[in-house]
Amino acid sequence: MSFGRPPSINVGFKPLPPDRGAFPLDHDGECKEQMKLYMTCLRSNSGTSTPCRPMSQNYLDCRMNKGLMERDEWKNLGFETNETKDPEQAPSTQSESNSARE
Repeated sequence: MSFGRPPSINVGFKPLPPDRGAFPLDHDGECKEQMKLYMTCLRSNSGTSTPCRPMSQNYLDCRMNKGLMERDEWKNLGFETNETKDPEQAPSTQSESNSARE
């Protein structure tokens, strides 16, 4: 008997894939540009995702259009139907929003 650690034999354990979050990798870089825009936005906003939501939605839209993930309704992906998918319409960096205030 082993105390404090899992047993060495997993009898009857069958792993199941997650409902969401598992989808094919983008090996051909079909949505690489959208991913780069989103990651740049995250870095420039200290990891805060709220200002980067349009880039995230644009990236997911690219993945759905290229068949890299199953098409789903935006509300199921955490987006409102009135949110924009155009990254040009959203603030992408704090410096841009700071210069707009001056």
